[in-house]
Amino acid sequence: MRRSVALLSLALCTVGAGGIASPAFGEAPVGSAYPRAVAAGYKALTLCSAMFDGGRTQEQAEALELDGIYPEYSPLMKELVAESDEDSATVLVAYSATVPPRSASWHKGQGCTLRPIGWALPKDATPPRAKFVSPLELLETDAAAWPQGDTDAVLMKAPKTLAPVAAKAFVPEVYGANTRTTAVVVVSGGKIAAEQYAEGFTLHTAQRTWSVAKSLTATLIGAVAQQGWIRIDNYANIPEWDNAVLDPRRNITVDHLLRMSSGLYTPDPGSRTDALYFGGGTVQELATSWPVEVAPGTRFRYSNTDTLLAVRAVRASAPSEAEFQAWPGQFFASIGMTRTTAERDWRGNFILSSQVWTTARDLARFGLLYLNQGQWNGKRLLPLDWDKDVAKAFGPQPEGPMGYGLSFWLLNHSPGVPEDTFAAIGNRGQYVVIVPSRQVVIVRRAEDPAGSGFDIARFTADVLAALPAKKK
Repeated sequence: MRRSVALLSLALCTVGAGGIASPAFGEAPVGSAYPRAVAAGYKALTLCSAMFDGGRTQEQAEALELDGIYPEYSPLMKELVAESDEDSATVLVAYSATVPPRSASWHKGQGCTLRPIGWALPKDATPPRAKFVSPLELLETDAAAWPQGDTDAVLMKAPKTLAPVAAKAFVPEVYGANTRTTAVVVVSGGKIAAEQYAEGFTLHTAQRTWSVAKSLTATLIGAVAQQGWIRIDNYANIPEWDNAVLDPRRNITVDHLLRMSSGLYTPDPGSRTDALYFGGGTVQELATSWPVEVAPGTRFRYSNTDTLLAVRAVRASAPSEAEFQAWPGQFFASIGMTRTTAERDWRGNFILSSQVWTTARDLARFGLLYLNQGQWNGKRLLPLDWDKDVAKAFGPQPEGPMGYGLSFWLLNHSPGVPEDTFAAIGNRGQYVVIVPSRQVVIVRRAEDPAGSGFDIARFTADVLAALPAKKK
């Protein structure tokens, strides 16, 4: 069983959170310039976000974040030369003698935005933005008491047996060949019981969440459901599906989208969206055009598109465009996730299927919200029983050892792991494991190469075994 869980982890990293190249999202004829353009966009956006969201240097990011990526782009990373400019917080990557370089620019509170292929950046143009301040610098909010800030965050009497288990996650062969762990944080009883970082990473270093963002999205949608913006059992309000009589997609609810059961056609599991993530396409152009293939609620099919559509429905249902644009940032700040940034496409759509940058400690705070049953500092942020609903295997389920709830994976059939355990999982080895019955959150960040797999179920079991059992 543990081996099968590890294999599922590998599948998520290579298909579910990324996937096989999709013709509709950018597969091109041999010899086409398009793959080089997408690879240049991958490099420009990744470097921009790693440097200005994450606090990494260009050299660090090129050596790790751009190493071990999708095999069709990997050979191009060293060939394509990036130019970064801290004054304008912009990264340029040239790929053609006849087309302008791919470019990505950072704006405070918004992260980096990738421009479309062919977009010419005016000479000497400085994108309008606030002055760049490294995310590694201290913030006033850091002085607040944990978990709102970082003061008194560490459990002083942490079990001595736990630190050696956390350290094993950094040894490549223990939980999976060729793995590259960058951070581990274990929260027990509300405090940090173990914390370790790889060289070049700190408690304030942000990394891309990849598909952990899908679980963040479900949480963000829960928050606006609590405020009355949206009902997840209502049909998704997608403006591009504007004919209520003729368009069968009008039968898809937000709940269907969050449970990956929309019934929409996608050419492969995961519906890899390179043209959106790295090509500079937009959600309106690329996520809203798929037709219905089977009746909603009758098939599980893991899909970036479903998450993007759920967020599109929130945008259309928000009280105002300004409130929508402020939505993720305000929510993250409310629970102390001050170094978490949700990035957008160039038309202002949040790419919340993957493109969030955050720290290990911020993800630990995210997990704590669920241990606190959706409440923070005595205030209810998520609907009553939302924490139970996201961990409920309702509707069609994936094959394999893990079930699926409301945009969370369920580790409910793993030896040594309690049945109530659920997790946010993303490409390149991103994990947030939440164990309500043990009041434990386990965060593992990484830059695992494509093709590797980290056995999160075995690591979770080992961490729990090193902690004292919860008193009855």
